[in-house]
Amino acid sequence: MSLQPQFFAPSLAQRIVVLVVLTPCLAIRAQIASGRQQNQISPSAAQDAATTSQPDADQELRQGTGLTRQGAFLEAIPHLLAARGRVANEYAASFNLALCYVGTSQFKSAMDLLNALRTSGHDDVDVENLLAQAYVGNSQPQEALAALQKAAALSPKNEKLYAFIADACTDHRQFRLGLRVVDLGLRNLPQSARLHYERAMFLSQLDSIDQAKQDFELAAKLAPGSEIGVLSSAHEHLLTGDIAETIRIAREGVKKGFENPALLTLLGEALIRSGASPGQPDFAEAQALLENAVSRQPNDAASQITLGCLDLAADRLENAILHLQKARHLEPDNPAVYSNLAKAYQRHGDTPQAQDTLATLQKLNQDQAARINSASGDHKLGYASPNLAREPTAPENR
Repeated sequence: MSLQPQFFAPSLAQRIVVLVVLTPCLAIRAQIASGRQQNQISPSAAQDAATTSQPDADQELRQGTGLTRQGAFLEAIPHLLAARGRVANEYAASFNLALCYVGTSQFKSAMDLLNALRTSGHDDVDVENLLAQAYVGNSQPQEALAALQKAAALSPKNEKLYAFIADACTDHRQFRLGLRVVDLGLRNLPQSARLHYERAMFLSQLDSIDQAKQDFELAAKLAPGSEIGVLSSAHEHLLTGDIAETIRIAREGVKKGFENPALLTLLGEALIRSGASPGQPDFAEAQALLENAVSRQPNDAASQITLGCLDLAADRLENAILHLQKARHLEPDNPAVYSNLAKAYQRHGDTPQAQDTLATLQKLNQDQAARINSASGDHKLGYASPNLAREPTAPENR
């Protein structure tokens, strides 16, 4: 199994700070990874919302805001639609609705709302931050950068502004754009360990390994003993191929109570890479770590892939297929999913599915080769984005 760098990405519940009814917030993160949800509100639902009477509007806003705060974006949308145009705090209703649209990958609807807020005098950091994330999701990098630059001009020292938009770039595998985002942040916050870590991760994905090592080292020095410092140090040793030191550092972090899914997945994968096999204590430890990571952040494709590979190595084929299918749903363009999924199907006796999966893998590899050949300089994308220029594969049974 090839080791893959793990982004420091808080869970959706941790990353979202919702606009409350009376007080706008600054730290916004409402991004669900591309393709996870494509839910839309039907015209009939919108029409029903429009008929809500005035006395009910404030209650609809409160209920919609509460659901948004919980991350229940789809459920919140009808309530916020009902509140819009009927409450004193129209900004809260419109902004939270845009937040829900971003959270359900309805980026065009979010952009329409946020641009309307812009023109109505609410051209603030909150709006520009969320608008940048919507543009990232809608594959409009130049517009995303323009919105980020507006937000940065208003609040240049706001680390979360850059980090949240960088997270959106990670979600949508726009690593070049993410690098530009964190570079802008580092011009204003040169001592930010979080942004140096994010920069190192993007450089890793772009195969600029030596530069990535430097940023990991700097992040670890800027935040020694912290969760981000531990992750950075572990990644630095991972890139140098020192698996034993990677395991030692990551284990110490877990013992300190750092249970970020990225760290859990990194340690689990490193234990397998070190040679652990079914029946050994290290293998059992890796399984516990990866199951913990998936339970904490089920929509993280890297954790699902790694756990699927572990199940494949243990000959738990149905579990392996389940996790790898989940990863395929989360990252349909990731070749690492298909190589392992094809192997799981084959060993499960499902030859047609295995052949279809291999055909998809071949097509992805051809497309990737074409992109690499057309790229220039040192920033060619790695083979199996978002992995480190290699695809993880399950170790063979011993």
